[in-house]
Order: sequence, then structure tokens, then C-alpha cells
Amino acid sequence: MQEGKGESADSISDINITPLVDVSLVLVIIFMVTSPLLVQAGIIVSSSRTTASEGQHTKDESVNINITQKGVTVNNEKVPMDKLAEVLKARIPKAKDKMVVVTADRDVLHGQVVKILDISKMAGAAKIALMRDDKLPKNEKKKKK
Repeated sequence: MQEGKGESADSISDINITPLVDVSLVLVIIFMVTSPLLVQAGIIVSSSRTTASEGQHTKDESVNINITQKGVTVNNEKVPMDKLAEVLKARIPKAKDKMVVVTADRDVLHGQVVKILDISKMAGAAKIALMRDDKLPKNEKKKKK
């Protein structure tokens, strides 16, 4: 009888690492599948600095979009919103480094600016810059005086 007890004691002392390896591999696969989902797609936007004395691009070398309450202009030409994508697809490849400069008035809604940024990116813009116009609208100039 003692021999039987000794044999069973030896088999209990062996550690089976197969379940540990299985669980580890499943966790690695889960991390590999979910990690690309954590990286969100977005637009890298460089903001203008008021103290910048010289930039890498001039306004003439890039596509300039100006957004006002009256409408949208591309390189000082008024463009309807439904034709904006077509105009940008034609002009962006000709611009230096496919740069788009967006300037908006203070009264323009945030959603409209984001929509134009999306249209620019889909039209092929590699770089997008947001410019700030320090000029106040006429009604705000009167209030300050």
C-alpha cells in the first residue's frame, strides 16, 4: 500500500504549465486585436503663433480657405459649399506640401469649421493650419472704444 501512496505523491508534485501558457497566449491575442482600436484617427493641426516672424510657407504657396458668415472663399474666390470638395481636389495637388490654411471669423460656427477641415483632408491635404485673424468685426471695435 505504501508503494501506491508514493506513486500518487510523485504525480501530484508535477506542475502542469499548459493552462498558464494557453491563458497567456489568449491575453496576447486580445491585446494585439484591441491595440489598433485604441489609436484614434485624427487631423494634426498646426496653430498660428502671433509672435512668429517667419513661417515655412507663404500664403501664395498654399490653398487659403476663408470662412465668414457670408460664405466660403478659396484663394479669394467665392465657392459654394457643394462645390468646395471639387475646387480643393483641383488646387491642393498644386500647393506646396499640399498645405491648406483655414481662417475663420469669430461668428462662424465651430461645426462649419470642422466640416471644412474634413473636406480638406478628404480632398488630399497633407498639412492643415488654422490662422487667427486679429482684426475684430466692426461691431466689437465700437464696443471697445
